[in-house]
Amino acid sequence: MKETIWIYPGSFDPVTYGHLNIIERAAKLCGKLVVGVLENSDKTSLFSMDERVNMLREVVKGLDNVEVTSFSGLQADFYKQRHADAVVRGIRDDRDYDYELFLARGIQMLIPEYEVVFLATDLKYACVNSSTVRALGAYGGELSPFVPSYIEQKVKEKFKEKYL
Repeated sequence: MKETIWIYPGSFDPVTYGHLNIIERAAKLCGKLVVGVLENSDKTSLFSMDERVNMLREVVKGLDNVEVTSFSGLQADFYKQRHADAVVRGIRDDRDYDYELFLARGIQMLIPEYEVVFLATDLKYACVNSSTVRALGAYGGELSPFVPSYIEQKVKEKFKEKYL
């Protein structure tokens, strides 16, 4: 039987507990999960591509069937390159669902076999996102409810003047 390959694309700037919740749950449901760190030219990133890949690798190192890599360009191309069976999308609320469904249907016009697995984020992470973490870091706020301690330290290094 063929091993199922799912991809989980995102910018992960930085990775949060919400992302990790989706990664851990998706990894239980497929043979291999490829976490693809996207270089998004529409966003100004706090962390470089290499930093984001390395941080993700650190926080998922106990998950044997998870691979972390980077990609640029279209998610549809990444899907085809990795011979994926499905793409995983985390859903926090109805706005996420509407956006992700719209995106999936557009990609299915290019790749009819494109499959999407929507995973609802655990309720305790429904208000967690990378933008909030970056904003808190910029003001020296408390980060521990949103990110693992390793990521917290990396964010604090970026805003070290706020955490003196």
